[in-house]
Formats: sequence, C-alpha cells, structure tokens
Amino acid sequence: MVSTLGIKLGWAPATADMETLPSAVTRLHRINATSEINLEAETIDASALEDYTEQSVAGRASTGGTYTITVNETDETITEWEAVFASSAANGGVWIEEWSPNMTDANWIFVQTPTKYPKSAKEQNALQTVEISCTIVSYYGVGTAIEPA
Repeated sequence: MVSTLGIKLGWAPATADMETLPSAVTRLHRINATSEINLEAETIDASALEDYTEQSVAGRASTGGTYTITVNETDETITEWEAVFASSAANGGVWIEEWSPNMTDANWIFVQTPTKYPKSAKEQNALQTVEISCTIVSYYGVGTAIEPA
C-alpha cells in the first residue's frame, strides 16, 4: 500500500519534444490535491453487413482534456504559479510531475496552464485554496521519478 503522505508536485519548462522528460524539476509547495486522469478508449464500429451483432475495436484514448491542481493559496504559492504560467505561455506548456517518496517512478503530464492566475473561493471557516485548471497536451504516463527540489 502507498500513502499520499510526502507526495510532492513539481514543474519543469517544456523540453524539445514531449517524449523527453526533463532532467530537473522545481517543487511546487502547498498542494492540496490533484485530479485523476482516466484513459477511456473510444470504440470504433468494425461491423460488416453480415454481422448480426456489433463488432468493435478500440480507438484512441481520451484523457478528458483537463487536469486540476488544488493549491493552498499564499503569497509564496501565487509567486510560484505566476512563474509556471509565464513559462507555459512562452514555451507552449510545462511538465508537471507527481512524485511519491514510496515509488521509483512518477506520473508525468505535459500541460498548458491558464494565462492568468485564477481567483480563489472564499468561505467561512475554510482553507483558502485555488484550483489551477490545466489543459492536458500530452499524458506521458509513468516515468523515472526526479524528486522536485
């Protein structure tokens, strides 16, 4: 069993291609949650006229298109995310890594971030968080973990 305790999120500027993972990752602080990415395959109808029952083959997989990161909002986290947004705008996206101290591999996603820092919700007696909704450009999947520094 693996706990979520100690998980770190990091980012890196775009690499030359989306198949080459970065060699260094900058840590993002005060992350409260990330959304899951389900790969749901479309189905392609492969039936012929003589088939009485539909025949299907797997088509391309869909990621759902968005990946959300919930951040505990502070002056420091706003500054961190503004740097991520600037890099994403300048380079067509950024790498996000979900690193776990209990695993040798990490989840890697290449995303485009919003162009502006979003507004957080305000509630009584609650932690002030903001949701960063990113567009998934490419879900790399599992690759060699690099601990965010």
